[in-house]
Amino acid sequence: MSERPSIASIMSQGGRVAGSQREIRIIDTTLRDGHQSLWATRMRTEHIASMAADFDGAGFEHVDLVAPIQFDVAVRYLKEDPWERVRIAHRLAPRTRFRALIRSRNLAAFDFLPDDVITAWVERLYANGFRSIGSFDGLNDVDNIAGGLLRAKHLGAETFGAVSFCESPVHTDELFVSKAIELIEKADVDRIMLKDAGGLLTPERIRSLVPALKDVIGQRPLEVHTHSLTGLAPLVCLEAAEAGADSLHLSIAPLATGNAQPSVQNVVRDLRALGYVVNVRDDVVQGISEKIRAIAAAEDKPLGVPIEYNGLHYMHQTPGGMLSNFRSQLATAGLEQRYDELLMEVARVRAELAYPIMITPFAQFVGTQAVLNVVTGERYKVVPNEIKKYVLGYYGQLLGDIEAGLREKILANGASDIPLEPTEPSPMLPTLHEHHPDESIDDHLLRAMFAGSQVDEMKATVAAGGNPDELPGNLLSIVKELYDKLPAGTRSLAAGDLRIRIQRGDNHAA
Repeated sequence: MSERPSIASIMSQGGRVAGSQREIRIIDTTLRDGHQSLWATRMRTEHIASMAADFDGAGFEHVDLVAPIQFDVAVRYLKEDPWERVRIAHRLAPRTRFRALIRSRNLAAFDFLPDDVITAWVERLYANGFRSIGSFDGLNDVDNIAGGLLRAKHLGAETFGAVSFCESPVHTDELFVSKAIELIEKADVDRIMLKDAGGLLTPERIRSLVPALKDVIGQRPLEVHTHSLTGLAPLVCLEAAEAGADSLHLSIAPLATGNAQPSVQNVVRDLRALGYVVNVRDDVVQGISEKIRAIAAAEDKPLGVPIEYNGLHYMHQTPGGMLSNFRSQLATAGLEQRYDELLMEVARVRAELAYPIMITPFAQFVGTQAVLNVVTGERYKVVPNEIKKYVLGYYGQLLGDIEAGLREKILANGASDIPLEPTEPSPMLPTLHEHHPDESIDDHLLRAMFAGSQVDEMKATVAAGGNPDELPGNLLSIVKELYDKLPAGTRSLAAGDLRIRIQRGDNHAA
């Protein structure tokens, strides 16, 4: 069989005849992974609302909107109601098929949550508008996600199961194919997503992996999701299309490249040059891009910039957001000069722990252990609870064996109160309802994930008008200032749902 020509050779010959190729569909990631990767998930509801109507007419197959991290940042940092964000997006873009991604049985926590929370989470995603719901597990343990996917499918949602990719001796094409088959057999998913959170896919690997997956998933669409962490992602996307992928995950520049997905603008241009049909409206995409640039300029947010190839990334495979944290942690300990040593330690720890995929929560587990090894000067002298739980199987079945002798050291140096046999967490929702009888199930689910007063603080900020620095007392001062400046008569002001009518004269402001 003759070898398929490269993308470069095809394009150097002017591409193929227009219309001779099939359609490639685009799943947009701007509103979820784009700002997660480049803005630390700090896109606010008002930003999404300002662009939602544009997405409604852009021609994307799906628009990725939330994973648990969007709920986490909304509650803990932005002090916004993430469920209200979801409802606003669906209301403003009624023709858009927004999608939600579920992270195993953790959601936004590190430890597993009970089944009643996971089931209710899926049900509330559906009730709040999502008709495309998927899930991934960092160990590719399908048993951790099958129940939620089956519940979503029973409700009527289109479901997608993720085959999470990484490079290691145990992560072979045969393993990934077996996991795709397992997702179909155990969860009856409608689509398969090849999820490369670490940006590790290469053109060579995608040429073998996509056909292997297509051979076993039948008529189900295959999606490819990668990141631009090594500079190879745009070419990986083109090669994926050539190899048979049906949908590509892309983000709108400038919320693209860098740590994020390749840009819609550039990859769509090249797909069309190759002869593929891509039904995305360029003018609408350009309008969204301009709005993103305006937000970035107004709020001093970064723009996506291509990253130079870095071979060391394939050794440690650490997500981009964690690398800056590493530098900060070493600086605090006065060990800035040991940064490269830390990255090598990450690679070593990961290999010793049977090669967990470096995505949440396992990237955090491995990274924390590596930092402790470097800072203390003795490897595994201090063992976080999560590492001991990982070794004991609390998070699912490992794909390999822990390095000889290390398992005993971890168990000995880890917390003594962690049972050696994992147990199922007890149901949470009855207790939450008892303690908060006047709240909705949506609020109960947030409380299941966020400890302490975090949900109360978010709710208080929302009740105060959405900004903790602009409480009713400040609002009264603004109204009085307007009253003093306005001429006699009546003036009405409006901002969203807020209406203020000011009468100047012998009357009062209301």
